[in-house]
Amino acid sequence: MVFASRFWRTALLCAALIPYALAARAQPDGQPQTDLPRAQLTVGMYRLDVQVASTPLQREIGLMFRRQMPDREGMLFVFERPGVQCFWMKNTLIPLTAAFIADDGRIVNLADMAPQTETGHCSAKPVRYVLEMNQGWFAQRHLAAGSKLSGGPFR
Repeated sequence: MVFASRFWRTALLCAALIPYALAARAQPDGQPQTDLPRAQLTVGMYRLDVQVASTPLQREIGLMFRRQMPDREGMLFVFERPGVQCFWMKNTLIPLTAAFIADDGRIVNLADMAPQTETGHCSAKPVRYVLEMNQGWFAQRHLAAGSKLSGGPFR
């Protein structure tokens, strides 16, 4: 009886630790993730080709380790439910602007983020989407809070 009890406790402990072991093994190894699904978005007259980060691990790695990103490309972070989303730039080598986006595709707020910093940049209210683009992309096109995206999840 004692053996069986110890066996099951050990088995349960191992089962509980498997997700953490898999996540530890899947941590970024200094290489950017470039094989994510893509979506086409538009904002105003501009078309975007974005990678979609929809799993916890994809969102955690994000744009880390990228040395450059083409002008009309970005990364759309998709969360399961709206919440106040906060981003930082640890291991991210290029300056970015984060657009925090409501379910209807409207930009709630924008945040310019400096590379390799741990300063938090948060949405002004609960959102489900965050779009990261090269820093200045939105400003150069006079896009701000209230601008509306379409395509992808914003149909």
